[in-house]
Amino acid sequence: MSESFHSVAVVGAGAVGSYYGALLARAGRRVTLIGRRAHVQAIERDGLRLEMAGRMEVVRVAASVDLAAARGADLVLFCVKSSDTDAVARELAPHLDAGALVLSLQNGVENAAMIAQYVRQSVVPAVVYVATAMPQPGCVRHHGGGNLVIGAIDAAASRDPALARRLQALVEFFAGAAVPVRIADDVTAELWSKLMVNCAYNAISGLAQANYARLAALPAVRALQHAIVREVVALAAAEHVALPLGPSLEAMERIAVAMPDQFSSTAQDMARRKPTEIDHLNGFVARRGRERGVATPVNQTLHALVKLIEAGYGGAA
Repeated sequence: MSESFHSVAVVGAGAVGSYYGALLARAGRRVTLIGRRAHVQAIERDGLRLEMAGRMEVVRVAASVDLAAARGADLVLFCVKSSDTDAVARELAPHLDAGALVLSLQNGVENAAMIAQYVRQSVVPAVVYVATAMPQPGCVRHHGGGNLVIGAIDAAASRDPALARRLQALVEFFAGAAVPVRIADDVTAELWSKLMVNCAYNAISGLAQANYARLAALPAVRALQHAIVREVVALAAAEHVALPLGPSLEAMERIAVAMPDQFSSTAQDMARRKPTEIDHLNGFVARRGRERGVATPVNQTLHALVKLIEAGYGGAA
């Protein structure tokens, strides 16, 4: 099996998937974006508009609404909302080439394992540090960041020399598109660290419809975020995941500095009256906290408030 990648399918080409797909396509990679009809139609008509660094460029890239378009791809970027992972993974499985590698670029800590229940191919979790938005179909806007952290899905996979070579091939493949990728010895801890950041920002940004700079400017909000981080760190310890409190608080604080203008993905979903991923963020912490006997009242409250607003959408609870 070749350790290089020749064809990429982006499953769930929203803001994140379209951003990475655009970077790969403009670097000369063969890319197919698989997404919603309005987005696909706009791309087919006008190309994908990529806004970054104060400039706009049009990237020509193939697009489809059909998961069967993933056939022939040896790298699949799995970018759907966490709430859709189960259904999409099940439907995607028959279309995957035997040697394909599935890279999960999603929020939450359970997605890669869920995908692996349905596919025989290697599944690699990735931690995504990027701020993007999709202001309209056919357009993706980059606000900051873009680096990825990848690693083996479990201890058995971490001992597989073939997978180690493919992880290194991923680093080199993305480097050709100016996307920094780091291989982590313990990607589970990295996923939990990202979960901690998501829990500290997503719901609050969504409920207030505020960007990260506004959250950081209010001491009361920062105190709330610190309480969220402490709950996630306590839960991680109960899950035998090393997530030190001091570095976690520092990492949380850095996000607002790095991405001051960003509205969380939850905020973007709520502004469009769309279902959010809150069940897999603060909701996951609240649910797992109950199972582990770890108190998570702040995460539980934020989860309930977002669900209350979702319930008012009319069937989107």
